Amino acid sequence: MSKLVIKDLYVNVDDISIINGLNLEINDGEVHALIGPNGHGKSTLLFTIMGHPRYNVVKGSIYFNGQDVLKMTVDERSKAGMFLAMQNPLEINGVSTIDFLKSALNARRDTPISLYKFVKEFESCSKDVGFNLDMSTRNLNEGFSGGEKKRNEILQMKLLNPLLSLIDEIDSGLDVDGLEMVAKVINSMMDGSFSCLIISHYSKLYKLIKPTHVHIIINGKIVTSGDYSLIEKVDNEGYKWLEKEFNVSINKQENKRVSIGTCNVKESVNNG
Repeated sequence: MSKLVIKDLYVNVDDISIINGLNLEINDGEVHALIGPNGHGKSTLLFTIMGHPRYNVVKGSIYFNGQDVLKMTVDERSKAGMFLAMQNPLEINGVSTIDFLKSALNARRDTPISLYKFVKEFESCSKDVGFNLDMSTRNLNEGFSGGEKKRNEILQMKLLNPLLSLIDEIDSGLDVDGLEMVAKVINSMMDGSFSCLIISHYSKLYKLIKPTHVHIIINGKIVTSGDYSLIEKVDNEGYKWLEKEFNVSINKQENKRVSIGTCNVKESVNNG
């Protein structure tokens, strides 16, 4: 059975239409890459799936393992096995990182995890993601660097071991070692029951993970899907070719030929 099924989804943010008739299906053991110009609905889709109150579903459906996601609260979505690794994790004063992680883990369990088992798992996962154990007693994300915040997000994902991870530009702020760590963790979790949807502007991460499916979103709608070769095409040619081939209009600022390897719009070096 399909893990995540989205049909004819329309989403408004502050009465502005962002997602416009989006369809997507993610099955067990699949890694899906969602690419497209800035401002075309990538992060909106992920926040909608997880139930952020700012995102208003006007039409359509989202089902996860047969459950109607739109009828579920945020914590119910998390307990069902969904996880969002955020691009800009919040800083929370007064809540230590280790207490937060233990509470998050217990919220998904029928009985609380023993302190001994939690500490062993926490130490093991921290080592895998390169998270300094000395930071565990500090307030959640408070005073963390961008890279430290992202490592903490991946630490949460590894500890919680979700069925479906939604990963929103986790690579921004990470160095090369950080990118390799993210890829290593994701690849290690691919055991047949895990799947993920990844947003990134960097081809380096996709080269390390090699998505099984790639989707290009324009104006809040997936206009074409394919395999990893689609990332290579965008990396070489940008998004301009989509206008003619799929009869779509891309925001003028994003019309230039760009490389997926940068978050900034730039002219392609190769004009051929």
